[in-house]
Amino acid sequence: MQKIFLFILFVGTCFISQSQNIVKVYNVPSSKQAVAVDSKYFYVINNSSITKHQKSDGLLVDSWEDKDSLIHHMNSGIIIRNKLYCINSNYPDIPMASSLEIFNPITLEHVSNHSFGILNGSATWVYKYKNFWYVAFAHYSGKDGMEGQSNVWTRLVKFDRKWRQVESWIFPKELLKKFGTKSNSGGVILSDGKVLITGHDNFETYVLEFPNKGVTLKWVDTIPVGSYGQGIAYEKDGKSEFIYGIIKKESKVVVTKIK
Repeated sequence: MQKIFLFILFVGTCFISQSQNIVKVYNVPSSKQAVAVDSKYFYVINNSSITKHQKSDGLLVDSWEDKDSLIHHMNSGIIIRNKLYCINSNYPDIPMASSLEIFNPITLEHVSNHSFGILNGSATWVYKYKNFWYVAFAHYSGKDGMEGQSNVWTRLVKFDRKWRQVESWIFPKELLKKFGTKSNSGGVILSDGKVLITGHDNFETYVLEFPNKGVTLKWVDTIPVGSYGQGIAYEKDGKSEFIYGIIKKESKVVVTKIK
């Protein structure tokens, strides 16, 4: 197991009384991109590093860093069958290229990858639902975008087990306006099949449904959360459902009850 910290990290946990929906806040230095979660731990994902923490008190358990400088911009992660899957891209480079990086969550050892190469855009999140993979590919407006393509080119793509594209959808233009020049940063698929996504800067998540006609995801609800943008993790505990997210500027991991 690799260690990148030579000093002790004191990770505090505090409870927020102002909002009944915010369950817990962890102070985790360098929380920049995303969170993944399993039954006992949460994983803070940054551009080229991962830290593993106890859910009980936020204590740092282990860490990993890409010393080869081959992973540039990990955006999100999800634990599936004892593997941690993290989406990586070459953002902000052009042409956009992406990969799926796979880790052992017990040791944080990097064990495999799947390269999308130049495909659809800049991948930002991945989720597995009913034996299909779903990957969001972002596009950006302004200086971070490709010439002639704004964030309206952002799409959600469905793949089969062999990574063959099955379907894809675009995002509502009204929702993309809330992202400004940025794009869809994180997302999960809820137990009822709805898609919950984040933008880049707002303390809210957006509930989408797959359409029964046409090509555009349907925006049906907005849920306030205690974190903004970036990659999120979804957890269901009994009848309760939670979203883990980050406040990038404050290096905090926030747990919000959404149901």
